Amino acid sequence: MKFNIETERLILRDFLESDVHGLFELDSNPEVHRYLGNNPIKELHQIPPIIQYVQQQYIENGIGRWAVIEKSTNAFIGWSGLKLVKESRNHHANYYDLGYRLIQKYWGYGYATESARASLSYGFDYLNLQTIYATAQAENIASNKVLQKCGLKLINQFHENEVLENWYEISQSQWGEYVP
Repeated sequence: MKFNIETERLILRDFLESDVHGLFELDSNPEVHRYLGNNPIKELHQIPPIIQYVQQQYIENGIGRWAVIEKSTNAFIGWSGLKLVKESRNHHANYYDLGYRLIQKYWGYGYATESARASLSYGFDYLNLQTIYATAQAENIASNKVLQKCGLKLINQFHENEVLENWYEISQSQWGEYVP
C-alpha cells in the first residue's frame, strides 16, 4: 500500500529504505528511549530490518506506522500512526494502537499532536475503526498531554515490567464530537 497523508506542516508516508539514517538518528538517542525501556539502537545495520518489519505490516494488516516528514525542509523527523496489535496487552488483543516517536530536536513544536490527529482521522474516516487505543508511561508527561489533546480518554492504568502505564481510548463517535 502507498500512504501519503498531508497536514498543515507534515507528510505522513510509507517507510522507505532511504529512511535508514533518519531512523537511526531517532532510535539511537537514549533520551528518545527514556520511556521505552531505554534500549536505543547501537548500529546502523539494525535499522533495515525495522523498516522491513513495518513494510510487512502494511501488506499483512493494511496499516502500520508512517514516516513523518517536515514539509518545509523535507526532513525525516520521526514516525507516527496506527498499528494493529495482535498480542494481548492490558486485557486487549487485536486492537489498533496510536503511536508516535520524534527525533529530539523536533520535540515541543506540536508535531506529535499534528501527526497523531491525522492518524486518528485516517483510522476513523478511512478504516472505519470503532475504537483506537494508546498507551503512555504515567511518568511521560509530554506523551500523555499529546494523547489528551487528541481527545483520547484515560481509561485505566496497568503495570508492565514494573512500570506504570496509562491506557487510553477514543471511539469513533467521540472523535466525531471532538474533531478540532
